[in-house]
Amino acid sequence: MKPIIKVIIPAYNEEDSIANVINDIPSIVNEVIVVSNNSTDNTEENAKNAGATVLKENRRGYGYACLKGMDYVAKQETKPDIIVFLDGDYSDYPEQLTEIVNPIINDNLDFVIGARVQRLREQGSMTPQQIFGNWLATFLMKLFFGAKFTDLGPFRAIKYDKLLALNMEDKTYGWTVEMQLKALKQKLSYVEIPVKYRNRIGVSKVSGTVKGSILAGVKILGWIFKYSFK
Repeated sequence: MKPIIKVIIPAYNEEDSIANVINDIPSIVNEVIVVSNNSTDNTEENAKNAGATVLKENRRGYGYACLKGMDYVAKQETKPDIIVFLDGDYSDYPEQLTEIVNPIINDNLDFVIGARVQRLREQGSMTPQQIFGNWLATFLMKLFFGAKFTDLGPFRAIKYDKLLALNMEDKTYGWTVEMQLKALKQKLSYVEIPVKYRNRIGVSKVSGTVKGSILAGVKILGWIFKYSFK
């Protein structure tokens, strides 16, 4: 029996990219859920026209948007087997979703991260602070928890029941690292799949600003140290 797969895409002012993202998602996906995170442009209209379910979350924050999508899924009668998280800026290659979910479907793993490896990254697609932040966070996870992660990539898939068991709570920048830390704590089986990565359409709301980069860095390190001393 084919697994039920749902995709959650947090999006803040991604009117120029969101339709591209939705259109490139493979047909194995049962529903694409775009969570407009207080967008003031045509993100919602463009996502709806491309065939996505559109939700609104006016509290600004990546985690808030992801939690809104999860809340919507939880209220549906038929629950999915797999949830995929994907950004709305077209920096990821949505067609690689099949590769991301394969280890769950074929090998019964719990959790898969799309790792933005250097050889597959377009030049300039990740800022120096992103690259350093990823290295530092994954180095500390390796040091404290013996983790094998090399990236905090936003393109990821997880079994729905395992996602619920993580009891996700971060509302902003710490969402990705919280998921990985809790996956380690709960001893989920996981793997990284190398993925391509290109320059996003539009300006990043996090790595594109000094303030965003600092806040994200503080939040990520905060989660790691919180868990390392638990």
